[in-house]
Amino acid sequence: MASVTFRNVYKRFGDVIAVNNLNIAVDDKEFLVLVGPSGCGKTTALRCLAGLEEISDGEILIGDRVVNDVAPKDRDIAMVFQSYALYPHLSVYDNMAFGLKLRKVPKDEIKRRVNEAADILGIRDLLDRKPRQLSGGQRQRVAVGRAIVREPKVFLFDEPLSNLDAKLRVAMRAEISKLHQRLKTTFIYVTHDQIEAMTMATRIAVINKGVLQQLDTPQNLYDRPNNLFVAGFIGSPAMNFFPGRLRKDGDKLLVDTGDFSVAIPAKYAKPYESHVGKEIIFGIRPENIHDSEFIPPNVDVEKVAVKVDVTELMGNEIFLYLVSGKNTFVARVDPRSKLRLGQQAQVAFDMDSIHIFDAATEEAIR
Repeated sequence: MASVTFRNVYKRFGDVIAVNNLNIAVDDKEFLVLVGPSGCGKTTALRCLAGLEEISDGEILIGDRVVNDVAPKDRDIAMVFQSYALYPHLSVYDNMAFGLKLRKVPKDEIKRRVNEAADILGIRDLLDRKPRQLSGGQRQRVAVGRAIVREPKVFLFDEPLSNLDAKLRVAMRAEISKLHQRLKTTFIYVTHDQIEAMTMATRIAVINKGVLQQLDTPQNLYDRPNNLFVAGFIGSPAMNFFPGRLRKDGDKLLVDTGDFSVAIPAKYAKPYESHVGKEIIFGIRPENIHDSEFIPPNVDVEKVAVKVDVTELMGNEIFLYLVSGKNTFVARVDPRSKLRLGQQAQVAFDMDSIHIFDAATEEAIR
């Protein structure tokens, strides 16, 4: 078992900086997820850790050992890729055992490791089959099993669920989380899917354009995003944003978007006083906008007049696409809501759950 450290790591491809001064300390036995949009540098960072890419500057440590110049096979890591990369002519057993045979591990030890991994993954009865006889989920389990038998210090996963259908992805998310709990090994997992990140990670590193935006627990990323990018990336549907200004009206501090104004509760107002008169971006998540008839108890709300543009009935909730002047936004409301297409109505903003960002820097105002 081992910790992993990225220390001032850069990776350049000509004039393009794919990884820009990355600093992350991954604890021993932690499940860290690197998340961000396609092309943000997360897979490049993982490949640098695996030794498949040479870093341009900085240091990468596995445990206390700097591995910059260590060959991939000597880094004591195992990697699971998006493609299963199974040998079609070999059985499941031989696919899982292949790497151990190359290392000349004794046959009895190979058998023990393969059978143990197969039991963990529930594929013991598939060991004699060929990959073509397996479903996508079963092939993914074999690819994970091939990594488990190596008994590495660190597991690396590069978007391993991308080729699976929606139902299988949900099932495999749970399988990988349970696997981490059983193996008690360091997992580093790359995905562009923030739902995967939120449901699986101990901590999440949000990356954009090669730069680490925030490293935190899933709940803190959701509740206290550092900047506009993190706020918009974490959460589904995404947070609603409204350009506006902060202004005073007597003893009240208001967010004025031009189309509507909402008062910030006095208990939260102090950090924003210094930004009065300045341009800001007001953020609120869809789940914090309520039908006025179904406001949760003990919530400090402000009412906003809207027109209902689109409704999506989901069964357990309703998504309302709303218009207020030039602003369009989404609310995630109680399934009992009677608001329907074309209606003029009022919705309630939960002012205990607002986010305000400096328009110039896009940083959160605390």
